[in-house]
Amino acid sequence: MNIYTVPATTRIGHVHLKVSDIERTLAFYQELLGFEITQRYGEGAVFLSAGGYHHHIGLNTWQSKGAERAPARAVGLYHVAILYAERRELAEVVKRLLDNEYPLSGAANHGVSEAIYLDDPDGNGIELYWDRQKEDWPLDAEGNLQMVTEPLNIHDLLALLRES
Repeated sequence: MNIYTVPATTRIGHVHLKVSDIERTLAFYQELLGFEITQRYGEGAVFLSAGGYHHHIGLNTWQSKGAERAPARAVGLYHVAILYAERRELAEVVKRLLDNEYPLSGAANHGVSEAIYLDDPDGNGIELYWDRQKEDWPLDAEGNLQMVTEPLNIHDLLALLRES
């Protein structure tokens, strides 16, 4: 079998999540994270985006209305990663979450990025992150990428908001 390599221009376009309660989960993605509704699809689905794209996130209750929170120790999606273009944008959403006392489950400096981890109301893992410039990524002596998981200094991240 020939090895296939996906084209470098390929992107992951959206995530579609099964949720228990559309309105409760919509409040998280719209009011806390700031995504905009692009379309409601009857009473069972809603599509959200950033910047006017048709949708980055789909939420539906077609098979999950009223279901229990997703178990942490089960097969399934580990997390959805939401990439912010600027470090300051990550700081702004982190401050918003902290101001609203939304629980965070972790924070890490991965060398290539800074990341905050939390769960949405249905237990779906969310990573909010910002990538460093590629030339700043950690490499070993042979030039191989060396991602790490080290503590993230959230106070340093939030200091960006006090500098302006």
